[in-house]
Amino acid sequence: MSASSRPPMDSPASRAARILGRVRTIPEGFVRTYGDIYPNAPRLVGHVLATAPEDVPWHRVVRADGSPPMGRPQLERLRSEGVPTRGDRIDMRLARLPEALSSPASRTDPRSIT
Repeated sequence: MSASSRPPMDSPASRAARILGRVRTIPEGFVRTYGDIYPNAPRLVGHVLATAPEDVPWHRVVRADGSPPMGRPQLERLRSEGVPTRGDRIDMRLARLPEALSSPASRTDPRSIT
């Protein structure tokens, strides 16, 4: 692909691809917030996830307060993956994937780090 035919680095397609890539790195048992995924545009994350392919683990992205935007079905799906909860919210102290561990090369269960 020539330089002139590549999309600009900050095109809508490249932003969506980065968002989907970041969501795909969230391992089972953990969550991230919309702002964790794309701090400058958390609402864009919601839009991209609403139109994402089925293989994207959209259910692992929650609001900063730990509430699941899709309600009980999302909460139950997260519980089935072992995500810790407190009532009807995710326990963000335990379940939020730290930024340092979000890349596949550095995957360690952060709950086991002392």
